[in-house]
Amino acid sequence: MTTETNTPASYGRDLTGKVALITGSARNMGRAFALSLAARGADIVVHHHSDSSAADAEETARLVQENGVRALITSGDLSNPSEVEAVFASAKDAFNRIDIVINNAGVVIKKPFAEITEADFDRAFGINTKAAFFAMQQAAKYIEDGGRIINMGTTLLGATTGMYGLYAGSKAPLEDFTRALAKEIGSRGVTVNVVAPGPINTAFFHGEENEQSTAYLSNMSVAGRLGEITDIVPLIDFLASDSSQWVTAQTLFINGGFLAR
Repeated sequence: MTTETNTPASYGRDLTGKVALITGSARNMGRAFALSLAARGADIVVHHHSDSSAADAEETARLVQENGVRALITSGDLSNPSEVEAVFASAKDAFNRIDIVINNAGVVIKKPFAEITEADFDRAFGINTKAAFFAMQQAAKYIEDGGRIINMGTTLLGATTGMYGLYAGSKAPLEDFTRALAKEIGSRGVTVNVVAPGPINTAFFHGEENEQSTAYLSNMSVAGRLGEITDIVPLIDFLASDSSQWVTAQTLFINGGFLAR
């Protein structure tokens, strides 16, 4: 696993003066997104959830600052709308603007349908659906004209496979949220999209998998491997750029040809 970014040199420092707020950016893909946008000149709001991720958030902020930009660390349970509002308010207070919002925080629960508990349901929908919705709501209020909102979904939205019903089901509303918000604020030049990665070689993925399931899911791509963070970052880079102005209200699958039927 890696958090290298593969940011194209052609972007240069095109995001200088802009601010990116990335939920769940203490580690894994969120950290990689933060570092890539920082390399392009953006100041970064690093969000994490709890004390257990505080050290990772501090490391992300340190790496961000190595790019000569500013970093703000915020924490909060995003399933609580008041804490979502506090995260956005602190970013606005610190930097006086928000230009890019990446809804990256999420939780995966892999269980047979018949074994899913009410607590599992509430946890999955609290983070993957409710938190994302209220982050989008705050983004609509705070984001600058010409801004970018990127919601992290899952390739399972387009697959037929068992065991992931709760995870995929709690991510599915992002598509409708995205289309609605894109329509409502598109006149301001703000784009809103869903990025739907396939299985990615991160601790987030491996926490729910074993050797057999990892091999199976790897073979679902045309290359016979898991995706890497570096496979996803270029799409985020593009969507965060001015060049993506004609791409909005879309779900963009990025999965190496993943097919599970």
